[in-house]
Order: sequence, then structure tokens, then C-alpha cells
Amino acid sequence: MTGINDAGGSADELEIVLEYDDQRHVERPEATNGDSPVAQALRRLATRAMGLTGADIERIVREARLEARREKRRLTYADIEAGIRGHRPPVPYDVRWRYAIHESGHAVVHHALRLGSIKGLTIDTKDGGHNTLTFTTSTPDTEDWYGRLLAMLMAGRAAELIVLKTVSAGSGGAEQSDLARATRIALDMEQALGFGGRHPLLYLEHKDPAAILCRDADLAQRVHGRLEFAQARATEVILENRQAFDRLVRELFDAQALDGAAVMDILAAAS
Repeated sequence: MTGINDAGGSADELEIVLEYDDQRHVERPEATNGDSPVAQALRRLATRAMGLTGADIERIVREARLEARREKRRLTYADIEAGIRGHRPPVPYDVRWRYAIHESGHAVVHHALRLGSIKGLTIDTKDGGHNTLTFTTSTPDTEDWYGRLLAMLMAGRAAELIVLKTVSAGSGGAEQSDLARATRIALDMEQALGFGGRHPLLYLEHKDPAAILCRDADLAQRVHGRLEFAQARATEVILENRQAFDRLVRELFDAQALDGAAVMDILAAAS
């Protein structure tokens, strides 16, 4: 979920040249407000760079600047985007489809359940798809809110099941994976947030979710039940918004990266 938030350096260090066919348009970083061409370019770069670290981005910009200097020309938007793309191996066709389906599922459920805004989606990374989502702070953190959050986390897996009838390991396998985060939240609901099916008034701290779930079969069943319900809810939401979902999958597959404005245009047009 990492993106470019700052062009870096002073106005004299980095100028962005936008090329449209035979026309060239130069803007400096301070001219990044609203819908100016440079603001649009930076949003596109930020979306392309999701999943990269700050060190990755610094290296890409430095290499692109050196290449432009060797060719005795200005640094262009296309140079930086090419640098980002060049650091990533091509993704096979079928894998890219699965990434597009997975990330579109997250986005559609996030939007439909009014969890917040969408800043960008990409399937053009070395370790799978990424999304940048924000969460509204004006909603009370009730059990319903956490239930919607769980549905969003389970939506990538639900989307794969709807379209492909199979699931990949992309939802799990890591500490920050969808399943890992959803499991921790569901466990918190049972043990620490006052929503538990047994002894809801007790606050039971747990530093090792895996250990406690392996020891307590009843607790594991309740947590798993919450995840099953969340996946079923995500499935229902995606099916209710199937037109928007299908269009988003196609657009994301073709573009490989969409900023928040592009995603919202798709979701709004189909609603």
C-alpha cells in the first residue's frame, strides 16, 4: 500500500515534462494542485509505485535523472514510469486476471459498505496486487463497523470464488495478509472489544493470536464463524454490484494501475 506522496527535492531539482504526441508541457512540483496535468501525472506515478519502498522510489528517480542527463534532456514523467515498470517482471496473463479480480473485490465492497475513499489500485507489483484505501473517522467503531471491515478484507477471496471458482494463497500466507488481519480483528471482537459471544465484558489481551486459537477450539470456532459470515457478506455485495465489479476488473486488467478518481468514475457510472 505504499505510494509516492512527495516528489522530493527542491523546485530546481526536479521538473516534470509531460509529453503529448509532439507537444511538451513543463511544470514544476509546486504546481500540483487540482487537476493540472502535473497533478494527474503525480497521481498516476503514485498509483504505479504502490508496493514500492521509499528506497526503491529514490533509486528509480535517481537512475531516471542520470539517464536524462546523459541524453542531455529534461526528466520526464515517462522516464519515472518506465523506471518503475522496469523494476518489475512481467506478470503472466492468468495471474494478472486473478490480481485484477481480487483487488476489484476489495474496492467494490469498500465503496458499497461506505468504509471510506479509494486512493488507488494496482496489479503491477512484484508481489501481487495492492490497494490504497482510507477509512472514514466519522463513523463510530461499533460491531457493525467491524463487521463491514471484515467483509472488505474477505472480499478479494470472495471475488476469486465468484469468478474463478477457486482461491489462491494470496489472501493469506503473511503477517499483513487479508486473512491474518481479518483473523486478528475477529479475535479482538471476541476477546477485547466487548462484542464476544461468551463473556463479552472481559478484556482478554492476546499477544499471540495463533497460540490462543490453537489452544481454544471454541474460541477458534467463533472467530472462524465471523470470517465465514464476512466472506458471505462480501460475496453478496459483489453480486449486487456485479456490473461495476466486472467493469472495474476489465479496466484494472488493461491499465494495470488506476488512481482513485478513475476507480470512482467506474463505480459511480455503474451505480
